[in-house]
Amino acid sequence: MPIPCQDIIDDIEDLISSQDITPKERYSARKNVTVRSKRKKVPEDVPEPPIFNSIVPGTQTIYVKTWGCTHNNSDSEYMAGQLAAYGYKLTENKYEADLWLLNSCTVKSPAEDHFRNEIEAGKKIGKHVVVAGCVPQGAPKSSFLQGLSIIGVQQIDRVVEVVEETLKGNTVRFLQQRKEGGKKIGGASLSLPKVRRNPLIEIIAINTGCLNQCTYCKTKHARGELGSYPPEEIVERATQAFDEGVCELWLTSEDTGTYGRDIGTSLPELLWKLIKVVPDGCMVRVGMTNPPYILEHLEEMSKILRHPRVYSFLHVPVQSGSDQVLADMKREYTRADFEQVVNFLRERVPGLTIATDIICGFPTETEQDFEETMKLCEKYKFPSLFINQFFPRPGTPAARMPKVPTQDVKKRTKRLSEFFQSYSPYEDNRIGLVQDVLVTEVSHDKKHYVGHNKSYEQILVPLREEYLGKMIKVKIVETTKYSMKGEPITEGISPAVKPSLPKGSVSGIPIEMKPSRYRIAAILMIFLAVVVRLLWKFLMA
Repeated sequence: MPIPCQDIIDDIEDLISSQDITPKERYSARKNVTVRSKRKKVPEDVPEPPIFNSIVPGTQTIYVKTWGCTHNNSDSEYMAGQLAAYGYKLTENKYEADLWLLNSCTVKSPAEDHFRNEIEAGKKIGKHVVVAGCVPQGAPKSSFLQGLSIIGVQQIDRVVEVVEETLKGNTVRFLQQRKEGGKKIGGASLSLPKVRRNPLIEIIAINTGCLNQCTYCKTKHARGELGSYPPEEIVERATQAFDEGVCELWLTSEDTGTYGRDIGTSLPELLWKLIKVVPDGCMVRVGMTNPPYILEHLEEMSKILRHPRVYSFLHVPVQSGSDQVLADMKREYTRADFEQVVNFLRERVPGLTIATDIICGFPTETEQDFEETMKLCEKYKFPSLFINQFFPRPGTPAARMPKVPTQDVKKRTKRLSEFFQSYSPYEDNRIGLVQDVLVTEVSHDKKHYVGHNKSYEQILVPLREEYLGKMIKVKIVETTKYSMKGEPITEGISPAVKPSLPKGSVSGIPIEMKPSRYRIAAILMIFLAVVVRLLWKFLMA
C-alpha cells in the first residue's frame, strides 16, 4: 500500500523561477524545493486516486480531451507531445488512464458545462484530473476547480511537471503570462514536440490574445492582450511539419488579422514568407480574422487567397447586421465595413468561400436589429454560417445587461437556422465539374474520406487508403447541403515531402527530451534496488 503523500504545492510559481529553463533543469533543481504540507480533501463517497510517491517518470497512462477552437487543439497536441516524449502512454480510453488532462473552452456556457461535468465524472471514478485552457485561466478560483492542478494557456510547456506532481498527490498551478522586457510574447515555444490529432494537418498558433474588448467575450480574460510569435519561428515550425509528411497547414489564433501589430509586421508579410516553404500541392488555411484588422490588407489578402497553395477561404465573423448592436458589442466596425471586406474579396478571388458567425439575442438586440441581421444573411447566403444563441459569460459587461426574453432568443435562432437550411451553396450545376481535391480526413460516419477543393469546400471521396494524403482529380457526382461527392478520375499524387508520421507519433522531439538509454538504465537500477531489498529482507527473516 503506497505511503500517503505528505506534500502539496499550493502554487508552484512561489517555488520555481519563472525564467525559461528546460524541464530537465527544473527536475535537477527540485531537490532544493521546499513544499508546504497540505492534503486534498476528498468526500467520503468518492474514491481517492492512487498516489504515486515514488514513480518512474513517464510510466503512467494519460487521457487528453479538448473542447473549443483550433488554438485549443494545437495546445493539446503540444501537451500530448511532451508527455509522450517523456514516455507517458496516451490513450483514447479514459477509463484505463491514470490521469485525465482536460483542455477547456470558455466561449459558450454549454462547453463549460461539459467541461465541469467531465471533471466530476473523473473524480467519481477516482482519476487524477489536471485542467487546462481558457476556463481555469480566466477564472482559476471557481469552486469546481478547487484542489485541481491547473496549466495556464501560456504554460503548456510545463505539462510534464504538472502531471508528475499531480500523480504524486500534489496540486500545481501555473497561470503566469509570458513576458519579455515587460511586454507579452506569443506563448510557449512552437518548437515543442507534439502529437498531431491528424498526422496530415499541422496547426500553428501564430499569435495569442487579441486587441478587441468585445462586451460578450470571456476568452480575452484568459488569452489576454495580443502576443505574436516571430515570423521566423512560425516558418521554421511549418518547414519541419512539411518535412514530417504534413500536407495541410492551418494558421490559428483568436484573431489572425491582428498578427504582427505588436512586433512590427503583419499577416500578409507572414503569409508571403510561409508560401515560399509550402511544397507544391500542399495547402494553407488562414484562420479567423475580425473585420477591422483585415480592412487595411484587402489588396494583399486578395492576392494571397488567389495563390495556388492557399485555400480561397476566410472566416470573418460579423455577429450582427445591426450597427447599434455592433456598437454595443464593441466590435469596432460597422455593417458597411464587413460588406466592404466581403464584396472586395469576392470580386477579386474566384470561388472564394466566406464563413461568418451570428449571435442571436444579444441583450440590446431589438426585433428591428434582428431584421437587419436577416437581411444581411439573405443578401450573401453564406455557405458556412455559425449561429449561436447569446450566453451571458460571468465577468463580461454583457452579462450585466438586461436580457432578451428566452423565447424571443429561441425564436430568432430558429428563424435564422431555418433560413440557412433553405438554400444550398452547392447547386446542381456543380455536377460534372472536375476539381483538384486534397484528401486529409475521415468523415464523421466513417464511410468516406474528406477532401477540400481550392475553395475549401468539402468533397467526399471513396474510403480507399491510397487517396489519403493525396491531391486527386475528382468529378462531382452529387451535391448536398454541406458537401459534394466526388468520383476520383486519377489515383492522385502525394504533395508531401515525405510520408506522414504514423498516428500517435511524436513530432519534432528536441534531443534533450528523447527517451534515451539513461531512462532505461534508471528503470533497471530501480528494479535492481527493489530486488536487493527483497533479498535482504528474506535473508534477515
